[in-house]
Amino acid sequence: MPPRIALFGATGYTGRLAAEALAAAGARPLLAGRDRARLEALAGRLGGLEVAEADTARPDSVRALLGQGDVLASTVGPYMTRGEPALRAAIDAGAAYLDITGEPPFLRRVFDEFGPAAAGRCGLVPAFGYDFVPGNLAGALALAEAGSATRVAVGYFTTGGGGFSSGTLASGAGMALEPGFAWRDGRLRPERTARRLRSFRIGGRDWLGVSYGGSEHYALPRVAPGLRRVEVYLGWFGRRSRAVQALAAAGAPLSRLPGVRPLTRAAAGPLSRRTGQGPAEATRRAGRSLVVAIAAADYGREVARVQLQGPDPYTLTGRLLAWGATHAARSGLPGTGALGPVDAFGLAALQAGAATAGLERTGP
Repeated sequence: MPPRIALFGATGYTGRLAAEALAAAGARPLLAGRDRARLEALAGRLGGLEVAEADTARPDSVRALLGQGDVLASTVGPYMTRGEPALRAAIDAGAAYLDITGEPPFLRRVFDEFGPAAAGRCGLVPAFGYDFVPGNLAGALALAEAGSATRVAVGYFTTGGGGFSSGTLASGAGMALEPGFAWRDGRLRPERTARRLRSFRIGGRDWLGVSYGGSEHYALPRVAPGLRRVEVYLGWFGRRSRAVQALAAAGAPLSRLPGVRPLTRAAAGPLSRRTGQGPAEATRRAGRSLVVAIAAADYGREVARVQLQGPDPYTLTGRLLAWGATHAARSGLPGTGALGPVDAFGLAALQAGAATAGLERTGP
């Protein structure tokens, strides 16, 4: 019996896009979530797919979705508060796991805690969407072209469109005071979000971003073991990036007070229950994703640059997750625990998959 793909959170905003992309690719995933009526409506629209009720509040219901060798694609967030049951279910079943988290603390748990537990059983590939596949791909390509580099900087930007899904808002609110990290001086170090600003010159214009903890900090040093510094920047805020940096600095002392971070996560709870909401389709489709990676030698001398452009972040995430899940079902994943995108699929396959999702190289 071939591996089955279980899409957990299929009726969420990005989950629906992933379900549509899977169906368009000829896959017949099991659609799972809390609301059977919404699942059945989506399944009927996509050609009569199988559905199953599952809820993170009932971990056994998530585990029941999977058999050994299956693939679990989870879009259920916020991942810090709701992501663990899916991870544990995949490890227990020996199933490949992908998600679309953009939450640095959850990424750390996947790589540092769950990765070792999954070694020898299955592969775990977190953040397999706009966060952070394009940056891993662009960074790996830039490092390969550089031949020898000690630094790489990745910037994520969007053009046109606008607005956030209910899931993105819930994740962002829940991690406002959470710790971040970065790869500095050849090792992973704690570093608060937005501690640094960087401007990227793209198309004759300066694009500003705030520093952020991405899977690139874990994965790119595996691609280029000589890397001393990995930087990831989010440019969603434009000119407001400096204000974001100031707010993050002001909130840092609060995050060290006992009980403050759990209260922040709890306050985001109502947002996480507003599933399936987000920008209107026309608004979403007006946006474009833009990612740039710059490989540099010592003293910051640029030696290679790769720029990728694709559809809006939500469409791109749905397509990437669908490609990753179908590829994992067809070819399997290394059963070595937590994996970066290049570790999981190989650079050539990842590049082809990204192109399938509409992510293309532009510029130099």
